[in-house]
Amino acid sequence: MPQENLIKLQCGQCKRINYWSRKNRKKAQSMPAGKSGKLELKKFCKWCRKHTTHKEMKK
Repeated sequence: MPQENLIKLQCGQCKRINYWSRKNRKKAQSMPAGKSGKLELKKFCKWCRKHTTHKEMKK
């Protein structure tokens, strides 16, 4: 996996970094003006022990 495509996913409740993922940067830049380019997924957080929203954070 190329290093520049890696992103961290942070839990929305406990703020811990639980997942690493990758993102197509070219596709994200061509998003409409109303949407932000941040990735947001519902994933399981082992610290909260439930499914929460995980958001992309800075490296």
